Amino acid sequence: MDTDAVIGRLLREHGRTYADEAGIVLHDKPAPLYQLLVLTVLCSIRIRADIATAAARELFSDGLRTPSAMADSSWQQRVDALGRAHYVRYDESTATALGEGARLVLDRYRGDLRQLREEAAGDPDALRGLLREVPRIGPVGAGIFCREAQAVWPELRPFFDERSLTAAARLGLPHTPAGLARHVDPADLSRLAAALVRVSLTRGGPAAERRAAA
Repeated sequence: MDTDAVIGRLLREHGRTYADEAGIVLHDKPAPLYQLLVLTVLCSIRIRADIATAAARELFSDGLRTPSAMADSSWQQRVDALGRAHYVRYDESTATALGEGARLVLDRYRGDLRQLREEAAGDPDALRGLLREVPRIGPVGAGIFCREAQAVWPELRPFFDERSLTAAARLGLPHTPAGLARHVDPADLSRLAAALVRVSLTRGGPAAERRAAA
């Protein structure tokens, strides 16, 4: 198997980040970083990724793109936005978590997650620990955030969470972060991680993708 060819195909066919799907133009700036945090909260429960990204777009279309706007919104406004995206069963608890998380970001980081990055002092483990202080975000959610944020925070690179590494192994690809990183430009690491997650969620999963690549 040609590893570079398989990775190239993954990037072409599945290499859209979840931030991009949610309408987030990711930069190392307060608003897009907060939007990524919102998406992370939405993805941190057992719900389909397309519903989570749709919910993020609904919240953002309501103007809830900053922690100040989120904190100032009503709980019902947040519930309604989630409902329009069919983010059901978890809409009420998630609306509460989003409000509490916005207030935490405002109070502790003055609305700027770059201060969280500074507090972590370049230590990815410390950064994930700080992320887990945000309501609803646990180890999986912290991994989701880092998987996407490595596009703008180089100290996280290469970052692949457990789901993406499992998918890589099942495809016969290198299944360590360093091993995968040898086959892709650093700027594409977040896209490759997202592609591996997307393949793991498709019908048939990595096994089907491996047969097609053979």
